[in-house]
Amino acid sequence: MSRAPRHRSRVSAASGWIAFLLALLAGVAQAASFAPTEFWWLQLLSTGALVALLADARPRAAAARAWAFGFGWMGVGFWWLYISLHVYGLLPAWLSVLAVAVLAALLSLYYAIAGWAWATLRRNRPWIDALLFSGVWLLAELARGKFLTGFPWIAGGYAHTSGPLASWAPYVGVYGIGALAAGISAATALVALTLRGQQVRPPLVTLSPLVLPLLLLAVGAALPQGFTRSTGMLSVSLLQPNVAQNDKFEQSHIDQALAWHVARLNAAPGQLVVTPESSLPVLPVQIPPETWLAYEHPFNKPGKAALVGVFTGDDEHGYTNSLVGLDATHHMSSGTFFRYGKRHLLPFGEYVPPGFHWFVAMLQIPIGDQAAGVDTASFTVGAQRVRPLICYEDLFGEDFATSMVGLNAATLMANSTNLAWFGKRMIQDQHLQFSRMRALEFQRGQVRATNTGATAVIDWQGRVTARLPPDVEGELDAEVEGRIGDTPYGIWLAQWRLWPLWGLGLALILVALLVPRLR
Repeated sequence: MSRAPRHRSRVSAASGWIAFLLALLAGVAQAASFAPTEFWWLQLLSTGALVALLADARPRAAAARAWAFGFGWMGVGFWWLYISLHVYGLLPAWLSVLAVAVLAALLSLYYAIAGWAWATLRRNRPWIDALLFSGVWLLAELARGKFLTGFPWIAGGYAHTSGPLASWAPYVGVYGIGALAAGISAATALVALTLRGQQVRPPLVTLSPLVLPLLLLAVGAALPQGFTRSTGMLSVSLLQPNVAQNDKFEQSHIDQALAWHVARLNAAPGQLVVTPESSLPVLPVQIPPETWLAYEHPFNKPGKAALVGVFTGDDEHGYTNSLVGLDATHHMSSGTFFRYGKRHLLPFGEYVPPGFHWFVAMLQIPIGDQAAGVDTASFTVGAQRVRPLICYEDLFGEDFATSMVGLNAATLMANSTNLAWFGKRMIQDQHLQFSRMRALEFQRGQVRATNTGATAVIDWQGRVTARLPPDVEGELDAEVEGRIGDTPYGIWLAQWRLWPLWGLGLALILVALLVPRLR
């Protein structure tokens, strides 16, 4: 008899490890729900599986399982950071793997805290526990997107860009959709667990939590969507140089790139021509004056304009990743150019966090410590006002929401990106999916000019209407519709940023705590 407790302890430990590994696999499934697969339903299933694994766990075990879920999700979701660190940053392979693993592990702590909080506070009432899970998960997602500059890549709501929950985008945005999805997953999982066990309550009461997902889906399908109106069509030419990152700053390529831009800018038929970020791989002062005049020549007449990616600045004030605007009134050669500088910088690649200079020094990344830009007015092209964005800035709608509402709001977004740092798989489709979510939230079209992909045109309903094949040199000539008008999400985001969602997460937790725990 003295061996029985020890035997039960071993069984319990084995079950704990199995649950931990299952949570890890569920996190991998979560990562697979995003582009390029766009299996929105898999996001619901994987989160529901996590809830089932948390339901019988004590707080510490729940924290470990939620952390494993996050680690599988993040590790698989942005493994491509390894490419930038090892292939282009020239870090040893083992250190690059370790760096990505450490990042995934640290970001997963947000979800570990959420899992611990849910296991600690749950009331053993499926309705209330589903709302509680939605609240703690929302706060974890917001924290990941905010603290330490934020890294909200593949936040849960993005998986629903093409799903039935997408209709909520102009009301609550990507984080709100993530909270809705968490509530749906939790309610469904908790009902399934109840049905698996002893039936001590009437079936209708047992199934009642399913009203939550059904109600959210039904209401979403009926929500009005027409908040914006057309301001006309704009023809665009989006350039895709397809330059290998290893070659970008080589002198032989620089000479070729300067000549390539002269030919492309002069031949492009669009009213607006957009190049990728830093597609001119030298500072403006290093470009011969006659070359700048050649760039400006096709845009000296009304109705034609260009946004050209180039670094601006100097040694004293720092260098800024910028988009320079050229048209009949803006000329680089005369110093009257329009300039938008990237404001939301990426840690380690674009700015150095305190205490990490030793790490960044190991990376051979040109201009790895950049100056943040200052927000500017939209760039006017004909009847359209174009809001420039550079690379992953379009993951932070709260940073530019004020430019998307009001009488003088932007009618179109233009994103200039270089993803060659991160290889060819997953990264391009993921970023395109995030841009589509911004289009849904603000009901504005977006054009994307990228170095290697995904160069595309997105309409105000988040649909890709034209796309250039990835990893080819080319030019995408298409039309995009401008829109004006304010979505509910755009209005409250511009006024209060994400604070209403922080308040919602805390309110859901408070509601749960006001309900007595069922013994």
